[in-house]
Amino acid sequence: MQLSLTIILWRILALTCLALGIAGIPLPVLPTVPFLIAAAWAGGKGWPRLEQWLLEHPRHGSAIRRWRDHRAVPRRAKVFAVSMMSLSAVIIVLSSAALWVKIMVPAVMLVVGVWLCRHPES
Repeated sequence: MQLSLTIILWRILALTCLALGIAGIPLPVLPTVPFLIAAAWAGGKGWPRLEQWLLEHPRHGSAIRRWRDHRAVPRRAKVFAVSMMSLSAVIIVLSSAALWVKIMVPAVMLVVGVWLCRHPES
């Protein structure tokens, strides 16, 4: 059976996101669930079995389904994400980084934090 180039590209994207999600398990700076959500989305386009496996995953499946069905983010995840972005912003501002970095990175994190907090929790 020959796979089309489109399906191969969707599968590569799904595997890349899955790998980043797995790498995010031990690395606190790399988020796990957003990459797994992206992997399930890409899997749905070109690898339905991977998508189904992710949706049924015992630990992360509920978060993926919650996002897919309601665009919801648990309060605990919001608090953690905003706390880490705030801490990162303080570290960047106090660092010897270029002025544009000290302005732009915290500004982007602020926008992401506001976007995240506006999503429902259940």
